[in-house]
Formats: sequence, structure tokens, C-alpha cells
Amino acid sequence: MPTTTAPLSSAEEPALVHHVPVRAADRAEAAALPLSHRFTLGQQISGVQAAFFAQHGFLVFGGVAQRAELDLILSELEAVQARWIAEDRKKINGIPLFVGKDPDGRPFVQRFTFTSMFSEPLRRFVLDPRFEPVRQMVGPEARVGHDEHDGVVINRYINVPGSVYPRLGWHTDGLRDVAYLRKPQAMFNVGLHFDEISAADGGLRLIPGSHTQGLWDMAFRKLYFLDHRPDPAEIAVETQPGDLTVHDGRLWHRVAQSPHSGWRSLRRSMYVPYQTGPLATKAEDSPTPIYHTIGRALRWFKKRG
Repeated sequence: MPTTTAPLSSAEEPALVHHVPVRAADRAEAAALPLSHRFTLGQQISGVQAAFFAQHGFLVFGGVAQRAELDLILSELEAVQARWIAEDRKKINGIPLFVGKDPDGRPFVQRFTFTSMFSEPLRRFVLDPRFEPVRQMVGPEARVGHDEHDGVVINRYINVPGSVYPRLGWHTDGLRDVAYLRKPQAMFNVGLHFDEISAADGGLRLIPGSHTQGLWDMAFRKLYFLDHRPDPAEIAVETQPGDLTVHDGRLWHRVAQSPHSGWRSLRRSMYVPYQTGPLATKAEDSPTPIYHTIGRALRWFKKRG
């Protein structure tokens, strides 16, 4: 789930957002780091982290959540799924549910939306003070949009017959702004990862630095969602359980399909929406946003070749 904020600062010294100072030494140190570098999330975003993000458009923070916390979230997810399936839910606050099959042929929710509204432990977790530096990245006035846009989103990619979400094609999250006829702004995807995923397992791919592209490249560099081909400039974002990733939604990114099948192919991630600006709350009778309608049409065409 993308998080939206105001355009990036134009301060004399380069900044991430909202007055994170970056020195020349920070930029030099960040430029020397490999793209696979894993940072530690501290009490604030450092100058080196700010410089790395400004240059490449993403950060990986290792070990932000503990195994027991991940297990609790996954347990809550099973309870939410059981409730929604029993209620025969098709949408949550106007946002379509992606329901496929698990390796045992049972109904399997593959994209949860507004999840923290259905689980108090999950709501408490995403409001934990350890995430304050990430909120400050978005802005001092940023809030967790539990009931805004798509809310807290949890994705479960799996490669089995009957899966409706084994992969996700190339896209930028600027498409949402374009769909509403507004200029794409800085966005942040803040993701918590539940599984050990290496490049050989599929998973998140992104093109470093593509967040600085112009509107033409954002709109036409690739065929949105239908193009799954590897790009020579892409990198695989490898994660361990409990890792937190932040990437600029204007980057070109995709989720590669796992070469494995069955439960071994499962990849789970949670995206927390930090919002700024006017409230954009959703209710049970909210209409389906146009960007989801476009996405559904693209998936329909893809299914038919």
C-alpha cells in the first residue's frame, strides 16, 4: 500500500523528507554501499540512510519484528480470513478481495485490505513506537490510515493451481494519482516481510533510481501489470522474516512468481499506509476506486492472453 506525502524537500542540503540533514560525507558513504545493504532501524533516520534512499529509492531494515510478533499477526490473519469467508465477503469498504485457492484446494484470501480494522493486536502492532522514524520519513503530521484508501494491506502470493495472485507485473504507484488526474507525488511503500525470500525464490523486484523519472517514463516505460519480463536494471530485494522495507512508490517494481509450487512458494508481506493531508476514510458502502477497476480490467485481459 502506498503512502502519500508532499513533494520532496528542496532544501539547500539534500534531504529525504522533512528536514533529515544529509552531509557530503553521508552521500559519499551511501554511494559506496552495495544495493543489497541492510540497515538497522534506530530512533531516527540517519543521514546515510536518507542519502541512500534519495539516490536509489529504497531501504531495507533488518530484524524490525520478532518471530513471536509475526506468528501473532499470522494467527490473526487466519481468524480474519475465516470471518470473511463465512460472511462470503467480496469487498471490504469498496475494495475487492482477492480470494484464490491454497495448496489443499481451500479458499485462500490473497490480498487483505483494512486488516487492522478487524484485528486489535494488529492495530496495536502497526502503532508501535519503533515505527516512529518511518512515520517521520513521511512527515511529522503523518498518520496510519487504518480506514483510508486500502488500509493496512497484507499480500499472500502463492504458486498453485487456483491462485489468483502468484505474481504482480511491472507498475508504479503513480498510476493512482494519474487515474485521479493529478500529478504523481512522493509515495512510500512501507512493508513488513514474513518469509525468507532470496532472488531464487521470486519476490520483489525494483529498478533503483527510477523514482526520479519523468511522467512520460512513468506512464509508458512498461505495460502496466501485463509486463512480467525481467529488466536488466532490476534488483531482487531479498528479505528475512521481520525485515522492514521502504521504497518510493514511483519506482518501477514488480513481484516475480516463485519457481517453486505449493506452500514452499508462499510469500507474505504487510504494507502500512502512512497518510498526510485531508482524511480519505472509506465505509462499507464506498464505491470501488477507479484504479482498482482499471486493475481488474487488466487482469481480465491478461487471463485471456
